[in-house]
Amino acid sequence: MNKLFQTSDYFILAASALSMAISIVFWFQGFREEGVFIGIWVPSILGFGNYLKNLVLQNKIDRQDND
Repeated sequence: MNKLFQTSDYFILAASALSMAISIVFWFQGFREEGVFIGIWVPSILGFGNYLKNLVLQNKIDRQDND
């Protein structure tokens, strides 16, 4: 049975959470522009993680079709 989350998914989520936390720290310390800049990394990191997961799933489907 396949796991819902793989190790790479946890790293992607951790990177996104860390980026959001750093963004919040910068924002409340008065570095608002830097906080916003770092905060916009979150959707990019999640999008990249989604791309990687879809790539892996597509490769699995392609291998099953070839067998």
